[in-house]
Amino acid sequence: MAKMTNPGTFVRQVRQETAKVSWPTRRETIVTTIMVLIMTTILSLFFLGVDQVLGRIVQFLLDFAK
Repeated sequence: MAKMTNPGTFVRQVRQETAKVSWPTRRETIVTTIMVLIMTTILSLFFLGVDQVLGRIVQFLLDFAK
């Protein structure tokens, strides 16, 4: 069983680890956010197109089966 640490030691260890983190700059955050928005827009349009095509194929097959 792992040894439990007291809350004070835990908070101190968390602060030490947080100081080691390489945080992104404001510009990196903005550029990454814009890229994510662009990619999600492109993917949503792609899947909208695929959904439309597949929907029309299914509708054609259903109409053909009547």
